[in-house]
Amino acid sequence: MTERVRIKICCISSVDEALTAIRLGADALGFVSHMPSGPGVIGEDLIRDIVARVPPPVATFLLTSHQDTDVIIDQQRRCGVNTLQLVDDLSPGSHERLRKALPGVSIVQVVHVRDESAIAAAQAIQHTVDALLLDSGNPDLAVKELGGTGRTHNWDISRRLIESVEVPVFLAGGLNQRNAADAIAAARPFGLDLCSGVRTDDRLDTDKLAAFMEAVRRAA
Repeated sequence: MTERVRIKICCISSVDEALTAIRLGADALGFVSHMPSGPGVIGEDLIRDIVARVPPPVATFLLTSHQDTDVIIDQQRRCGVNTLQLVDDLSPGSHERLRKALPGVSIVQVVHVRDESAIAAAQAIQHTVDALLLDSGNPDLAVKELGGTGRTHNWDISRRLIESVEVPVFLAGGLNQRNAADAIAAARPFGLDLCSGVRTDDRLDTDKLAAFMEAVRRAA
């Protein structure tokens, strides 16, 4: 039997969605703040109101595309989340500044897996963060893709990356009930993170989420 795979449901947009995801077994919830592209963006006031209703030990992730540490610190304090998900690269020393300013807040850095260079990038930052999250975006585009693409990436690279670092790693990008077991078998991640794979018409779909959770349980 494999170790239990944690599940993070992203793009949460209401208290009802948050409580539904928790009821069906989510370990963490993701809240999308301003992004250059992609789905699920909601205002910080709404994020704060939903987070206030989330019981421990469920983790609350703020997805932020900002690269200025002062801006990120202010965002966290307004929203009250217990985890920062940094979807773009930060300058050297930024993670340490965030940790010093926000004791007790977990830091998760997204690494966009486009080719094998992602492995070295993950190794370089692993000791400054609490976890990594592998996604399928492209920060080099004129309009950056920083998540929510609905695309999978090369899980063989993800597997080798996961095996090469010492921190937990979440896998994201195009996951759904049909490929969850394959993703777990291929990459052996600490957790899975998904948004569009459990939504219909931009709303959390209870049937899809329940089916996804069952697929994960069977894979374990």
